[in-house]
Amino acid sequence: MYFNELLPLFTADGDDGNYAETVALDFACLQALSRRIHCGKYVAEVKFKDAPQDYSPPIRAKDTNALMNLLTFTAVEEKVKKRVEKKARIFGQNVTLEDSVGKQDGDACDSHCKVDPKVLSKLYDLWVMPLTKDVEVEYLLRHLD
Repeated sequence: MYFNELLPLFTADGDDGNYAETVALDFACLQALSRRIHCGKYVAEVKFKDAPQDYSPPIRAKDTNALMNLLTFTAVEEKVKKRVEKKARIFGQNVTLEDSVGKQDGDACDSHCKVDPKVLSKLYDLWVMPLTKDVEVEYLLRHLD
């Protein structure tokens, strides 16, 4: 998944010869993704404590689809994707002396960003949030053991 699907989203083909640095950065990236995804355990605990009467029956029935539906808040996920894109646009810029002031909205900035902000939003949409919810479901399935 990482090499075949994620990396091609935000890297260029080729060889820059910086193998040690590349491995170190890949490792740091994977660690950060893992930490972010595994925060789902804490999110699941909070959601369970807010509505144990809703979560207990599907947990006992091992109904992963019902749990996934309970855990999914589409409006929140849309906000997260927009926030990720905005943060990438603001904090992921390649700063140069030639940058013009006021070009922080929309596609004008994207060419000055280290990684396309839309790609990072897509990364959250296709990978981070679904994997986080998978962790939440697995956590909840063991919650009443």
